Amino acid sequence: MKIKKYLKLLVLPFTALLIPLKTLAVCPVCTLAVIGGVELSRWLGVDDTISGIWIGALIVSLSLWTINWLRKKNIRFLFRKIIVFIFYYAITILTLYWKKMVFYPNCSKIWGYDKLIVGIVFGSIAFTIGFLLNEWLKKKNNGKVYFPYQRVVVPIVLLLIASLIFHFITKCDPLQKFGL
Repeated sequence: MKIKKYLKLLVLPFTALLIPLKTLAVCPVCTLAVIGGVELSRWLGVDDTISGIWIGALIVSLSLWTINWLRKKNIRFLFRKIIVFIFYYAITILTLYWKKMVFYPNCSKIWGYDKLIVGIVFGSIAFTIGFLLNEWLKKKNNGKVYFPYQRVVVPIVLLLIASLIFHFITKCDPLQKFGL
């Protein structure tokens, strides 16, 4: 009986994507925009740091989406939010590790760290700031958005800014010439 309950929690993120949902903490449109950003950057051969930014944003988005879904379904357990975040970061980083994309000597580095990991950290921070900024803007405007799709635009703009910053950092980083 307990196994079924835990299996539902493991399958939850994937089934939630298939079910039409009302507005969530981070809406499905924003999550799909993040997924599109990851795919597009990889397809275009963009630097791993920039891909990592979008992967980090995707992790935060899916975590917030899952936490909100659990709340609406009244599924509660100790440290629910922390466990959801750890789960998504763990499966993402483990998958990247198994694909030999992080924590291997041949992985591309920036400042001595794997570019994907650095990107994931900065992408998570940028997306979280964007999410919180949107909430602050709504609160400041009596619970209303200033413009249509503000919930999507604000985090995406911050991710684009972070991507642009890292584009110039990785393109012009003099330490890269020395393998650092």
